[in-house]
Amino acid sequence: MFSSPDYTYEFSLTAWGWIHIVIGIGLVAAGLGVLLGKSWGTGAGVVLAAVSLITQFMFIPFYPLWSISVMTLDILAVWALARTVAVDG
Repeated sequence: MFSSPDYTYEFSLTAWGWIHIVIGIGLVAAGLGVLLGKSWGTGAGVVLAAVSLITQFMFIPFYPLWSISVMTLDILAVWALARTVAVDG
């Protein structure tokens, strides 16, 4: 198992893979909801991007450059979706 020493969130890479797949499927569904103009899409997108941000933060010891890149995209997605809600609301 690949992990950093004394790391609190000690999951196997297989577990991390499944976590990322489940969150990714949710993000794709939320993205489709936003593109189709569904009312639940924006809220789901903000929540799932925030969850993705947290999981990427926990994944930093395994792949730091990838995690930081995805965290940047998550922050931009939350900002854009929150701005959409503020403008439309």
